[in-house]
This record gives sequence, C-alpha cells and structure tokens, in this order.
Amino acid sequence: MPAALLLVLMLGVTAIYQITDGFRVVTSEQSRRLSIAGRPRPIPDVTIQFESGASESLAQALRSDGRATIVNFIYTHCNAVCSVMGTEFQQLQKTLHANGLSQRVRLLSISFDARDTPGQLARYARSMHAQPETWQFARVPDARQRQALLLAFGITVVPAPLGEFEHNAAYHMVTRDGLLSQIIDYGQPDALLALVAQSPGMDRKR
Repeated sequence: MPAALLLVLMLGVTAIYQITDGFRVVTSEQSRRLSIAGRPRPIPDVTIQFESGASESLAQALRSDGRATIVNFIYTHCNAVCSVMGTEFQQLQKTLHANGLSQRVRLLSISFDARDTPGQLARYARSMHAQPETWQFARVPDARQRQALLLAFGITVVPAPLGEFEHNAAYHMVTRDGLLSQIIDYGQPDALLALVAQSPGMDRKR
C-alpha cells in the first residue's frame, strides 16, 4: 500500500475516533449526550412563568424545590410528539406516586411557543391530568432567554405551516443546582424510569 494512501487512511480513522468519542457513538448528538452524562453542564438562568402566572428564575425554582427535575419542551397545540411525551409523563407521574419517588423527582414541561399564555398552559395541564405538586408547566416570556435555553438543551424548533412547529424531543434530567446531567429519548419509558431510580434523593425537606 502506498505510503500516501496509508497516511490518508490513518488520518481518517483518527478523525472518526475523535468524532465518535472513541468509537462509542456515531453522531454528534450522541457524542454530546455522552459528554453531558460524563460531565453535567450548567443551563442558563432564565426567568420562567408557570401556569399559575407566577414568575421565578429557573435557578431559584430548582433550588427552592430541592428535587431533581425531568424537563421536556412542548407547545400546547402540538398533536404529534408532544402528545406522546404527555402520555409518557402521565404514566411517569403515576409511577412516581405509586413508588414514593415524587419526593425525589418532579416533572417540568416548558413551552417554546410564545403564543402559549399561562392560561393556556393551565388548561393543557388539566387536560394532561397533571398534579401540580409533581408536574408543572411553564414558559419563557423573553425571546432571547428562550432561545438560549433551547440551545443549551439541544432543542431545535422550526416554524411549520398552519402555526405548527417541527422540533426534536427528549427528556432532560436537571439537578437542583441547575446542571443538565442526562438526556433520554422520548419513547423509552424503561430508560426514563431507570434514570429516575438512580436520581439522588433530596438533601432537605421541601
């Protein structure tokens, strides 16, 4: 084999090794998730507004609650992936209560649609049979903060016809200190439950 060709092959293998984090992953998104699992990353401290209308910094909301939080991103007019995640969160909510895990983990659905008002989020929460002590809904009123938060979580939102959105989706484990520590694909309830089971307990009462 000519030396030049051998050098090209070696460089190619080296590049693939680096991109796939030692051949452990095959996409940049998988590499990002693996990196986050190994080294949790801080998320932006944005102002969120809950379905109740109350506003609070996300960092303060995480600290004051004291539990780990599983975050997903939705919009209330979504009839596709958001509905799937809603159903999975409903089941997870039941499991948390049935197994005494609701004191360790809570659920937070954040809308990326600027049209979603607190009133709309409250109606959506009722339609999902969300129990507010376990599953809350919020929005980020400021557009720049909203985009910064989506970027930090790796969520891409593209406007579609008829006022809808194309977007990716996942579940994100966030510590009370505001660190993104794990990402699990939706449609994997067993993996999500395993993530809940290994979450640390609270270090104080709520």
